Amino acid sequence: MNGQEEPTPKVTEDKTSKVTEDKTPRVTEEKTKKVTEDSILPQVYKRRWIILFLFSFVSLTNNFQWLHLNIIGDVLLNYYNASLPEDKFQQETALDWLSMVYMLAYIPLIFPSTWLLDKKGLRVVIICGSFLNAVGAWIKVACVNPDRFALLMFGQSVCSIGAAVDFLLPPLLVKYSPDIDLVSSQLYTLFYIGAGVTTVLFLLVLVIFKKEPPQPPSRAQWLAVRNAASQHYGKSLLRLLKNRGFLLLVLTYGINTGSYYAIATLLNPVVLHYYPGHQKEAGEIGLTVVIAGIVGAILAGVWLDKTKTFKGTTVGIYLLSLAGMVAFTFTLNVNLLWVVYLCAGILGFFMTGYLPVGFEIAAEITYPESEGTSSGLLNASAQRISKIDFLDINIIKTKNDKYSA
Repeated sequence: MNGQEEPTPKVTEDKTSKVTEDKTPRVTEEKTKKVTEDSILPQVYKRRWIILFLFSFVSLTNNFQWLHLNIIGDVLLNYYNASLPEDKFQQETALDWLSMVYMLAYIPLIFPSTWLLDKKGLRVVIICGSFLNAVGAWIKVACVNPDRFALLMFGQSVCSIGAAVDFLLPPLLVKYSPDIDLVSSQLYTLFYIGAGVTTVLFLLVLVIFKKEPPQPPSRAQWLAVRNAASQHYGKSLLRLLKNRGFLLLVLTYGINTGSYYAIATLLNPVVLHYYPGHQKEAGEIGLTVVIAGIVGAILAGVWLDKTKTFKGTTVGIYLLSLAGMVAFTFTLNVNLLWVVYLCAGILGFFMTGYLPVGFEIAAEITYPESEGTSSGLLNASAQRISKIDFLDINIIKTKNDKYSA
């Protein structure tokens, strides 16, 4: 009895053990793989609106740091006269560089920035940008003294690395006056507001901004994130530079948007050339461009989403932008400010309206490459061409002031 009972459990145990060793790992692996694919349940969170607000507000304050000095250029020219060159052209060029430093910094820094975005995610990038924005803003607080223009340029450069109020707030807070003490007080107010807001935003980003939601909003987004982690940044960039359609888009987008950036930066001297003493109105015209542009961008995005007519929409916006540019250029000297407001609004509506269209087309024709990289190259092109516009205008100014305006 005992001799027969002993082998039976032994054989059973061996078989069970063999089955367990041979089958279970393979089944578990396949099951895990299937669970990973099938367990992706797209979900949207209300928190995304807070994240969007923070991102948008950080972008707004960065643009504010970019443009808020040029719109009061005549005030700064008088205030920092002691630390500027004696030659008038060199003074104006130094002032222009407060804006151009953004364009100069953007081009080389776009590559490490997009690499960081692809590899580390949006949270790291937005924290770095908002931190540098705040640091640069506080440096500018320390430059309120007529002999500290170089420090002002340094603070602006720091903000540029971190790259509607832009136009309206500075002329309201800082008015032209021969009283240096009064201008100092007004500049302190402007710079303290900028520094305070950017610091609060940096702290909010640090606490609230998350790398990604617990669940992706769609399967497409989940796949995009998974693929981005395995992509080689250099190879992806090379593929983009070999994409003929994308290169044409980079060129045309750069011309359109670069011209818009140049207009936004030079708005103060252009308006004051024809309407001396109207600093406040110059700021309001800039605000009109921005507000009209916001409406244009929203409507262009909705139109594109409904019709999917990428090429037709692009060509249409280009033609209307050209018409707006011609109208704005040739109505500056009619001595009717309401006409300038109207033409500036039309110009902003179509030129800004092209921004979301350009990004969407880039995403379509470069898929599955990273949208961050393609968008960064579009912006780099715009910054490069706006810088060329600046240099051309300065050359014309040395020849004939009338034509430059």
